[in-house]
Amino acid sequence: MSEPFTFDAFIRLPRLSGLRLAPDGSRLVVSVGLPHADGKRMASSIWQVDPTSATAPRRLTRSAKGESGAAFLPDGSLLFTSARPDPDAKPDGDEEPRPALWLLPAGGGEARLLAAPKAGVGAVHVARDAGTVVLAAGLFPGAATLEDDGAREKARADAGIGALLFEGYPIRYWDHYLGPREPRLLATDPPAGIEAGLGELRDLAPDAGGALLEVTAGVTPDGATIVVPWRDAGAGLDRETANLVAIDRATSARRALTSGEHWYEEPAVSPDGRRVAAVHATLADPETAPVVRLHLVELATGAVRDLTAALDRWPHGPTWGADSRAVFFLADDDGETRPFRVDLGSGTITRLAADGTYADLCPAPDGTALYALRSRVDRPPHVVRLAADLADGAAEEIASPALPEAELPRRGTVERVQVPAADGMPIRSWLVLPAGASAEAPAPLVVFVHGGPLGSWTGWHWRWNAHVLAERGYAVLMPDPAFSTGYGQPMIARGWGRWGEAPFTDMIVAVDGVLARPDVDASRTGLMGGSFGGYMANWVAGQTDRFRAIVAHAGLWELRGFHGTTDHGPSWEQEFGDPYADPTRYVVNSPSEHVAKIRTPMLVIHGELDHRVPISEALRLWTDLRRHGVEARFLYFPDENHWILKPQNARVWYETVLAFLDEHVLGGAWQRPGLL
Repeated sequence: MSEPFTFDAFIRLPRLSGLRLAPDGSRLVVSVGLPHADGKRMASSIWQVDPTSATAPRRLTRSAKGESGAAFLPDGSLLFTSARPDPDAKPDGDEEPRPALWLLPAGGGEARLLAAPKAGVGAVHVARDAGTVVLAAGLFPGAATLEDDGAREKARADAGIGALLFEGYPIRYWDHYLGPREPRLLATDPPAGIEAGLGELRDLAPDAGGALLEVTAGVTPDGATIVVPWRDAGAGLDRETANLVAIDRATSARRALTSGEHWYEEPAVSPDGRRVAAVHATLADPETAPVVRLHLVELATGAVRDLTAALDRWPHGPTWGADSRAVFFLADDDGETRPFRVDLGSGTITRLAADGTYADLCPAPDGTALYALRSRVDRPPHVVRLAADLADGAAEEIASPALPEAELPRRGTVERVQVPAADGMPIRSWLVLPAGASAEAPAPLVVFVHGGPLGSWTGWHWRWNAHVLAERGYAVLMPDPAFSTGYGQPMIARGWGRWGEAPFTDMIVAVDGVLARPDVDASRTGLMGGSFGGYMANWVAGQTDRFRAIVAHAGLWELRGFHGTTDHGPSWEQEFGDPYADPTRYVVNSPSEHVAKIRTPMLVIHGELDHRVPISEALRLWTDLRRHGVEARFLYFPDENHWILKPQNARVWYETVLAFLDEHVLGGAWQRPGLL
């Protein structure tokens, strides 16, 4: 019998991500995350995986700082990023290490440092044939070289200056302020030999300002052209666009491929260098939800073709087949994220798998196979192989660092359930039942509300894992109400700009459907959510007393104030309108308007470093709850952002949540976690 699914068992599971296939198809590499030896942080290493499973997985990198961001050069050498120290450099005890670019030779040997911009290295892209390396890094405005940038940083440090002067918007993103550096793309030739270094790093867009914030790039096979989405906030900020531009590597000249009110991301250049596949979203307004499609853009002319007009799903993660005749992509689809293939000649779209949630698609160079990471609600990511052109094919698991399914800790059972909403729309959910749940011993229910709000419960979840609760005897319902992706555009439209309406009523309908089962205890229920799910937890608290306990993690509380404190408030105007002209939608959809009706005990959780849903939302919520005499607790993380990422903080999170649920849902005594 496997061990219980405790937090300790959960945190020890290998976390696979970033699957990549070598150019010749002979080997795969994948990042594997595990708690560091000190238990205070997660660290990742890169492992080699044999696509045939003939040889066992082998660890390629090892350091205290960990490694990630793998990318292959044409000769099979491996690039990766790591904050590990340079063994040939004099240690600087005062300098905080940042991710640098390293190379591991194809034939084996020691990894060596290639580039170490002071701000660190972000995403790494490689030209398919030429091996041109394009990497994201930050530079001070006006810095012409990495040496100039380093001198600017040293001058600030020597003067003890930490102040930032902003002249534009936005000024922060998710968990960090955007100054004093600006995001840039640097291009260079690959190493010319085993001991050679990179060529000169050329700044492709020294005048970019904030246009390349969190940008992804596509590189032509010859390395001559780099395609990026170029962000333009516009005069009013509320209609920010991201159009595709082609940057000439030799001259840094930019050429617009698209123009107008568009939002493009994830550009991928075809192996023949002629076309770009990119995710496209329409700009929305309070009456019309966005529509997401996969566009094909001709590099020579900018001509655009919609590849997925016939598919009522939102595509992402495009990647090309080796012959440039097909594009593979992912899309949420009925509670899972599935792989698709679109044939450019016929326009035919084929769903390649009907079971599981997929990521990191890697087409084989011979066109026969598609490698990917696959997970399920009850199975962490593992490496699989699919046929590249077979509809709803079966996935073949490949030996990898993932724990074999038979060795996973004991978990509850998983069911797919469905009930109709008042208007007949099917509302689908995942239900995790603990072992032993029956009519004679019905399980108490906890409802998980997903974030986004444009998202869905798909696959395995590292941050909100239902099986940890199921091990404690709870049934967990994960509904996909209005706003959820994977069910077509009408499902998204029914919640757009009306957060307190269909998303709330759909969720209640889903709960009622499950509570009618004899193996679920309708008298003992709780609800919890994070981000938009935290918003919904706050909203539910002011609408009904049916739940015994509510947990709100990083939840929105007062939307008018949120507009001015979140990292990019104007983007919310596409859904709720201009708050300076008419704040009605913000007020009507704010849970804070219903604080006087809250009677349910609440646990508020928030991280100080969260700039997407700022700590001000939790502080206002906490003050309002205390002012109105609501029984509540506040779990505060000074060193976390929108997510709880450090292992011991995650332990405290689960211990506090379970103690709160045990107290109020089960009627037990409050057990304060020992480290708090």
